[in-house]
Amino acid sequence: MLISEIFYSLQGEGELTGVPSVFVRTSGCNLRCNWCDTPYASWNPEGRQMTPDEIVAEVIQYPAKHVVLTGGEPMIAPGIHELAYQLQERAYHITIETAATVSPGGIAFDLASLSPKLAHSAPDQRLDDTWRKKHEARRWQPGVVADWIGSGNYQLKFVVGTETDLDEIEAMMRETNCAVPPSKILLMPEGTSIEVLRARSAWLSAQCKARGYRYAHRLHVELYGNKRGT
Repeated sequence: MLISEIFYSLQGEGELTGVPSVFVRTSGCNLRCNWCDTPYASWNPEGRQMTPDEIVAEVIQYPAKHVVLTGGEPMIAPGIHELAYQLQERAYHITIETAATVSPGGIAFDLASLSPKLAHSAPDQRLDDTWRKKHEARRWQPGVVADWIGSGNYQLKFVVGTETDLDEIEAMMRETNCAVPPSKILLMPEGTSIEVLRARSAWLSAQCKARGYRYAHRLHVELYGNKRGT
């Protein structure tokens, strides 16, 4: 499979924020989010071809027992199920970070970090209408989300730009027909700089308190800035 990068850092988002983890970033994505912060793994995929055995050999060099399979979209990477199985056999805690457009299909995981994309993710004029139509058709798959929710431990992590996004999120959750506790919904401000994140944190944190959702900080941006390998 095409691997953009493998690195050791602290988990920057979600329920496991701050946990030392090895990140395996696959390259390639079936979406084109306008604000994507990893274009080298989605808009312009790059990397090196590696087998599951080669990936595991690199992962075990680090002291962490948590591994994050991310992307791009890891669930479209050939061999991702075999990689997850090998990591599970070595007693790693596996987080899969996915947009939840592809069903789990029995993949091994300990935490499914589901990030369905909202309408504001649509790509701008940098891409032609073909990609914009593909993105819109794929970005929200309520049946797939429900499949993940029913398959094991999960969190739902949404990138939020404006207060109107919260109404969209709640409508999407109703479409899944799943009883999702508010504590399983994490709201993360859209932005790749600490200044933008802080500017949006006040109203978003207030909404989390009002609705019972969890505020999701972006620790890696706070610690390292928006750069690769963090």
